[in-house]
Amino acid sequence: MSFEKTKELANGSIIPRLGLGVWQVKDGSEAVDSVKWALQAGYRLIDTAAAYKNEASVGEGIRASGIPREEIFITTKLWNADQGYDSTFKAFNESLDKLGLDYVDLYLIHWPVEGKYKESWRAMEEIYQSGRAKAIGVSNFHEHHIEDILKEASVVPMVDQIEIHPTLTQEPLRKFLAEHKIAVEAWSPLGQGKILENPTLVEIGEKYNKTAAQVIIRWHLQSDIIVIPKSVHEDRIKQNFDVFDFELTDEDINRIDALNTNERLGPDPDNFDF
Repeated sequence: MSFEKTKELANGSIIPRLGLGVWQVKDGSEAVDSVKWALQAGYRLIDTAAAYKNEASVGEGIRASGIPREEIFITTKLWNADQGYDSTFKAFNESLDKLGLDYVDLYLIHWPVEGKYKESWRAMEEIYQSGRAKAIGVSNFHEHHIEDILKEASVVPMVDQIEIHPTLTQEPLRKFLAEHKIAVEAWSPLGQGKILENPTLVEIGEKYNKTAAQVIIRWHLQSDIIVIPKSVHEDRIKQNFDVFDFELTDEDINRIDALNTNERLGPDPDNFDF
C-alpha cells in the first residue's frame, strides 16, 4: 500500500503528515519523555507553542531522542499577548531560546487577535525571509481572517491549524484552504477523547483490528489533513503511529464524514477572549 507519509507545503517545505502534539503536556519529565518516546517510535513532527509553556522541555526531549535535528520538523506558535510587529520578533526569539534551536520548521500565529494579526504577519514574513522559520502559517483562522491577511501579504500562509475531528469536519474551510494551497492541520484530532466510544468508529476499527483512535487518525490522513494527536503514555504514542498498515474504504470515509455535527470543543475563532 503506497501512502505518502509527508506532504509538500506551498513553499516546498516537507512536513510529516502525522506528528505529536503537546498541548496540556506538563513541562518537565512528562514533556521530555513524550517527545523522546515519539521520536524514537518514528514520529518526525513535534508541535508545541509558547502558550503551552513546555518549549524548553520539548527541546530537551528532542536532544534526548538521539534523532538528528535536521530530520525533525518542529512547530511553535506566537501567543496572543505577544502579537504586534515588534513583539512578534521578541516572542519568536524567546521561543527559539527555550527550544534551544537556531530555527523552527513552522511558526504559526496561534489565534487571530483582532487589530494585531496583520502586523504580526508582517513580522512573520520577515522571520521567514531570514530563514529562521522555514515555513509560516496561522492557527484558528477562518476564511475571512485569511482573506484579510491576503490583501496585504507578500507570503501566503502555508498552513492553517484548526480544530478538526469527526464531529467537526470543517469542510467549507478546508475547501477554501485547498483553493489557496494552504495545508490543513488538525488540533484535537481525536475530539479530546469524547468520540472514542462512538459505535461507528468502534465498528470500523474492529474490521481492521484497530482502535477507534487509529481509525480517526487514518481518516485524517486519507482526508489530506496533517494530524497531531497528543498522548503522554509511551504505548499510546506508539499505537497512534501504527496507522500505515491499513486503508479505509471510501464507504468508511463517508460514514465517518457523516458523524459531523459542527460541534466545537474549543473556542470559536470569531469569539474568544484570551
